[in-house]
Amino acid sequence: MDLKTSYLAKHVQELRPSGIRKFFDAAAGMKDVISLGVGEPDFVTPWNVREAAISSLEEGHTSYTANAGLAELRQEIAKYMRNYFSASYHPESEITVTVGASEAIDIALRAILDPGDEVIVVEPCFVSYGPLVTLAGGVPVYVQALKENDFKILPAQLEEAVTARTKAIMICSPNNPTGSMLSAAELEALADVVKKHHLLVLSDEIYAELVYDEKYTSIASLKGMHERTILISGFSKDLAMTGWRLGFVCAPEAITAGILKIHQYAIMCAPIMAQYAGLEGLRNGRADVVEMRKSYRRRRNYIVQSLNEMGLVCHNPEGAFYTFPSVESTGLDSEQFAQKLLHEEKVVVVPGNAFGASGEGHVRCSYATSMSQLQEAMRRMHRFVSRL
Repeated sequence: MDLKTSYLAKHVQELRPSGIRKFFDAAAGMKDVISLGVGEPDFVTPWNVREAAISSLEEGHTSYTANAGLAELRQEIAKYMRNYFSASYHPESEITVTVGASEAIDIALRAILDPGDEVIVVEPCFVSYGPLVTLAGGVPVYVQALKENDFKILPAQLEEAVTARTKAIMICSPNNPTGSMLSAAELEALADVVKKHHLLVLSDEIYAELVYDEKYTSIASLKGMHERTILISGFSKDLAMTGWRLGFVCAPEAITAGILKIHQYAIMCAPIMAQYAGLEGLRNGRADVVEMRKSYRRRRNYIVQSLNEMGLVCHNPEGAFYTFPSVESTGLDSEQFAQKLLHEEKVVVVPGNAFGASGEGHVRCSYATSMSQLQEAMRRMHRFVSRL
């Protein structure tokens, strides 16, 4: 018996480590590395938001809050969702403030899944989705959103994947890692299948503020979808608050009651100073969000053009801050490309297969870094691709 692992649950032993983390670890200790791998804004949290947290400490706000979060924060979240996304939620019974969007996804899945329930996971997708379904006792069923469909799932694919055990579908729009966004018409078509089979939708909308060319539509705003949607969001991306670990989940009252039970036992509440910071961000952070979005849009236009010019075919992402270029023209698979690029040119990208089988042949490049760093990274990548 191997005592090092014998006490671990079998399903935990079988989980693969994050494919994103692997490349950060490989780059650790290397000098002059440019990372296009991290999904984190290069902006600092706006000063007024930081100041709100500092003031809360100075005023002695160091206690627990209500399990669901500060009442005034939930009221602002409800107002924000209604005003910007036409999604109506009651602040007292349908909103829970969480420790990041990651906790929101975790406890939402644990609240709805019985052992063996299936969850359709649209890939390429963020690395945690499938493992969190497994840890909640469910069975992830992966459906590939193909590049010829701009990495968007088609209603026919969803229809084909549904079985008697299907409980929910997980979507992320704008998507990590591809940047693709489902339009209102595309969401309506998916919603028809969801309603037909009485499914739930877990909609990860953490990038909803980072949309560049079209109007964003939340699936929760569509007719008949409020009662079928668990909406995940937070403050990490649009307000550059990754380290604050502040998110929220909006869901129908009965589901929220279950989510809150798990949150009570597992976490108690999100940190109070982070909640005061988020409150300030919602009330007075609009101008900062707009400016950051403008900057990301300029970077997106630059990196997409640069990647296409060097022969790495790249579609134009509608949102988030990722590009997902094809590396098939180099003759390397995504893992080989990322490894060689790191060791030869000291640029970190994430191989597409980290986000599911349909990501193979691509790499994820984040443009949430400064323009000067992006320009140098593109010079290095062009040099690398030219050698190949």
